[in-house]
Amino acid sequence: MREKPARSLSPAEKLDWLRLIRSENVGPVTFFRLLDHFGSAAAALDALPRMARRGGRAGTVRVAPVEAAEREMERLAALGAQLLARGEPGYPPLLAHVEDAPPLIGALGHPSLLTKAAIAVVGARNASAAGKRLARELAAELGRGGLLVVSGLARGIDAAAHEGALATGTAAVLGGGIDVPYPPENAAIYEQIRAEGVLVSEVEPGTAPLARHFPRRNRIISGIARGVVVVEANLRSGSLITARMALEQGREVFAVPGSPLDPRARGTNGLIRQGATLTESADDVLRVFGERRMPPRADDGTARLSAVSAAKPADSDLEKARAAIIESLGPVPVTVDELLRNGQFSPAVASAVLLELELAGRLERHPGNQVSLIPEN
Repeated sequence: MREKPARSLSPAEKLDWLRLIRSENVGPVTFFRLLDHFGSAAAALDALPRMARRGGRAGTVRVAPVEAAEREMERLAALGAQLLARGEPGYPPLLAHVEDAPPLIGALGHPSLLTKAAIAVVGARNASAAGKRLARELAAELGRGGLLVVSGLARGIDAAAHEGALATGTAAVLGGGIDVPYPPENAAIYEQIRAEGVLVSEVEPGTAPLARHFPRRNRIISGIARGVVVVEANLRSGSLITARMALEQGREVFAVPGSPLDPRARGTNGLIRQGATLTESADDVLRVFGERRMPPRADDGTARLSAVSAAKPADSDLEKARAAIIESLGPVPVTVDELLRNGQFSPAVASAVLLELELAGRLERHPGNQVSLIPEN
């Protein structure tokens, strides 16, 4: 099937998208399911309170007000940042194909860099001097090879990778707001990337970088890139989370080997044992990319803007299915396919009921199209 061309949202559509993703219990997966179900963010916003009540919400679900979304857009504009929507021409092309890709990202600096083929370089915060030197050299060589180097602006390997790629282009994905340099010691690198590279964030400007933001940041780092290079990582490193996300997204994983006496090499040596490409220089990465095609391109989400379900489930069908689906769910995740096999309802009915439960704060989504019921307190 030929891909539909990307198109830019109107200012009104982008405001509705921002309100929807900032509304309570709406994450990226739910966002696009709502778009599929209702055809537009405006229609989904109107339906949120009704759907949450149907899902068992006692109080009122918080819908992001117009004024708050307008203030956020004004703040981004004052910073000189762009707000890029999934499906628009400037949105990172590979990230658009990730199931839980952010509907909107802020980009500050030179957003045009995000359309380049990219490689992520990540690793330990408490990196060795040798590890930082290697990350800096790798990033510089990969940049000269035509790749945008992506990392997370953390201390250690991330900072070294950004430094090495400043001359050719680097993207820093932030765990907090796009205007919040973190850690503070990397404020100078932040300013250099703002001037010569691009800064990316999916959260509101001014947001403090909290621990829960970083795993979500990591899936953007791997999602933008064709592959992830890990330079030093202990067994509890967040870099291993990035590598796992890369594998789930169909990306290549590369790992630099290290001494078995160094705890910072245990994660990378483990990745190599599990099949990651042993990497000693940029040539090891560029060779793989030369031999293999890009990850498969899926629907980039542009069709979602006008995708209204052909047949909306009747209220009577939803009422019958709701009790059966709730009874089938529990704290242990199950696949949506399993719910469909065990019940006598259509995928459209199941999707609507699951959306209601999620908007009511009663459902949690897991990787692999799995869902579970959140236990009541």
